[in-house]
Amino acid sequence: MADQEGVIDAAVWIGYAWADEPRNHAAVMVTGDNKEKVEKGAEQLAQSFWDVRNEFEFVAPTTTLEESLKLALESDKKPYIISDMGDNPTAGGAGDVTWTLKELLARPEFKSTKGKSLIYASIPGPEFVEKAMEIGVGGKIKAEAGATVDNRFAGPLTLEGTITAIKEGDVNAEIEVVVKVGNIDVIVTKKRKPYHHLSDFTNLGLDPKNTDIVVVKIGYLVPELYDMRGDWTMALTPGGVDQDLNRLGYKRINRPMFPIDSAMTQPNLKARLIPAADSK
Repeated sequence: MADQEGVIDAAVWIGYAWADEPRNHAAVMVTGDNKEKVEKGAEQLAQSFWDVRNEFEFVAPTTTLEESLKLALESDKKPYIISDMGDNPTAGGAGDVTWTLKELLARPEFKSTKGKSLIYASIPGPEFVEKAMEIGVGGKIKAEAGATVDNRFAGPLTLEGTITAIKEGDVNAEIEVVVKVGNIDVIVTKKRKPYHHLSDFTNLGLDPKNTDIVVVKIGYLVPELYDMRGDWTMALTPGGVDQDLNRLGYKRINRPMFPIDSAMTQPNLKARLIPAADSK
């Protein structure tokens, strides 16, 4: 479309799915100085976009947290990475939703050090971090973390375990603490931080490549984590950027809107011209 003479650019714009705003929706935009080609191009692109609306899918397996854990516990590949997608800070999540960690701590499989090992990255807890620094590495700690910003799905968690690492000076987290609870190494940070790189773990004395299960607050794995994975699923967990859009409870977007209204009829796909800024 954009290679035609008289067309400068053609694009499909996707709205930010987690913003409950009337202006939030997808759009097709074609720009150029040939009115006929711009109009025709926009309408063809819009129609082709609409025609494939049911064919979009995730680039990796998605399922519930429960099913993700079932697959991870049955797997002999290390590490089995689970994306805790609903609270991904790089997508706009608060980063301090405790729902997934609460579920993990309740699982009997992770209460014994003889079970499978798991790293959870991460949960913000500035007061927890402050207390950990007073106690020091090797000490026992019992304090709350998480759910300061977003407590809709679960409240603050009491983490009780042994402090195995404290690291100061991280540009994002400021201070990081690792506490071992059963067979889970929980990373608690002063500020929210996504964990993208192997060094994010090894700097804390953790060995994700030889850990059975690694849970990260992220969506699609960045290349370094993707290359490290033994296997991988994206868990559809609750949070500010929940990928299960039907659970979000929109109140302000313009309706009908696909895929919330999956049975909606075709919208008006006729091109609308926007005058150039310097036109009279």
